[in-house]
Order: sequence, then structure tokens, then C-alpha cells
Amino acid sequence: MWIAGTVAVLLIALIAYEYRLRKPDQLVLYEAHGAIRLRGSAFYPRHFSLALPGTTHQNELKIDGVARGGIQIRTTLVLTVAPSREHLSSLVRVGGWRRDAAVKAAKEFETVIQGIVKEFTERHLIEELSSEKLSSHLWASVGSFTPKFGLEVVSLTVQSVDAADPEIAEAMRQRESARILEQTELFSQKARVAAARAKLEADEQIALSEHDLELKKYDLKRAELEKEALLAEKRTEDELKRSRMKLAYEQEEMALLKGSPELLLLSPQAARLAEASQNLKNARTIVSLWPSDPELGSRLSRTFQRFLDLVLEGDKRLSKTEGKPEGS
Repeated sequence: MWIAGTVAVLLIALIAYEYRLRKPDQLVLYEAHGAIRLRGSAFYPRHFSLALPGTTHQNELKIDGVARGGIQIRTTLVLTVAPSREHLSSLVRVGGWRRDAAVKAAKEFETVIQGIVKEFTERHLIEELSSEKLSSHLWASVGSFTPKFGLEVVSLTVQSVDAADPEIAEAMRQRESARILEQTELFSQKARVAAARAKLEADEQIALSEHDLELKKYDLKRAELEKEALLAEKRTEDELKRSRMKLAYEQEEMALLKGSPELLLLSPQAARLAEASQNLKNARTIVSLWPSDPELGSRLSRTFQRFLDLVLEGDKRLSKTEGKPEGS
């Protein structure tokens, strides 16, 4: 009984000594059949496993190189890498079976980065070098090297590509400043030209709109004048028609009076003359036989004169007839 308890205690102590709890940021590796595998359990035997930190490793690189033409340059970049879960065998091969395998592999990988940077700068003039071009070239090149080192590139940033000689670097900065100022001035002039062109186009559009408005006003005025002309013509035709009807009426009236002169006694002028003669027997009454229309009054006066002549001739004929003897 005592032996069994002792064995149990020893086993518990052995398990507590050998097994460790895997942390969330750890990669626990083990070897099985000549291949490196990754443990997924929460506990692992520490003497039969390798616990690697899965965090990233960042390092700043200052690389001295030569541009085309023999000008010394210095490139500064920041590299951040992390262990790759898909290439654990390569990581162990480069970094060894040790906790800092990722750090050692990153150091080896930095050597490759330096070679790529130097190879790129030697093929270009210093005026042609820029952080953007170098960064694009690095991203296109490191993809084929990272699996060999068992690493994953998290970030790769080129901070500067400058000449090592301070005077050359200052001259390049001045030239870049001049170029920027020139571009700024060019953009400013282009902006002024664009603003002037926009104003000219706006004025042209306004002028066209005003011209269209004037044409519309002219069309409306012309339509209005045409309507007024039609109305005036209609009024003239109506007045001419009324005048013709009035003239025809007066002609009929004159024809009737000419054929029957005795009808003049029924005219208003004759009635006024008769009334005046009855009221004032011994007075001379002047009655105007002419109406407001001179032409009509002239015609009526001539007709009335003719009527009087006919009456007087009738009286004379009657007197002559009465004065003759019966035998004659």
C-alpha cells in the first residue's frame, strides 16, 4: 500500500516536472518519423518538444551600397518577420532546434535582403532610386526566399535611400525641393488656366442662354404682333362691312324717297317744321333739314327741294286748268 502511494506520488511529480501548459503565443514542435510536426494539445512534454514563441521579430537594417556611377548610398529599412506554420522544417533547419530559432533564421534572412538591395541599387543611378521602387522590388523578390527560411514576412518598409556623402545628399535634397517647387508652380499655373477656361466656358454658356432668351422673347413678340395684326385686320373688315351695309341701307332709302317723294312728309325734319308752323303762326321758324351727316343731309335737302318743286308744279297745273273756259 505504501509502495503504491509512493509510485503514484512519483508519477505525479514526474508528470508535473515533464509536462507544461502550452501558451497561446507558442508553437510547440516535435519530431515524428523524421518530420517536424506541430502539437495541438494544451499540454506537451518539454523534453520531447520545442516551444517556439510565435510572436513577430522586428529589426532595422542599415545597408551600405553603391549606385551606378560609384556613388555611395545608404538604405534604411525595417523588416518584421514571424515563424511560418507551413514551413517548420525549414525553420528548424536554418535556426536549429532551439528556442531562438526564429531569431537566428531572421538574421540569415537579413543577409538575403542586403544582397537584394545591393543588387538593385547597383543597376540604377542615384537619381532613379526611390523608396517606392525599392520596396516594390523587395516585395516581388522575397516571396521566393521566405519558405526556405521558414519565415513569414509581416512587413517590409523602406524608410530612406540617401547618398552616403552629406554634400551629395544635400544637393539631391535641394534638387528635389526645386523639382517640387517647380511642379507646384506648374500645378498652380495649370489651375489658373483651368479656372480661366472654366470662366470662359461659363461666360459662353451665359451668353448663349441670354441669346436663346432674346430669341424666345422675339418669337413671343412676333406672335403677339401677328395676333394684333390679325385683330386689327378683323376690326377693319368689320368696320368696312358695317360701312357697306350702312351705305346699302342709305341707297335703298334714297331710292325709296326718289320713287315716292311724298314720304318726305313723314321724315322727322318735316314733322318738326309742321309743328313749328302750328305753334307760331306769325313767326319765322328756322328748322335745320340737315342731319349731323353732311352728305346725308345734302341728299335729303335735294330730295326735299325736288319734292317742293313737284308740289308747286302740281299747284300751277291745277290753277291753269281751273282758269280755262269750258269750251276751250
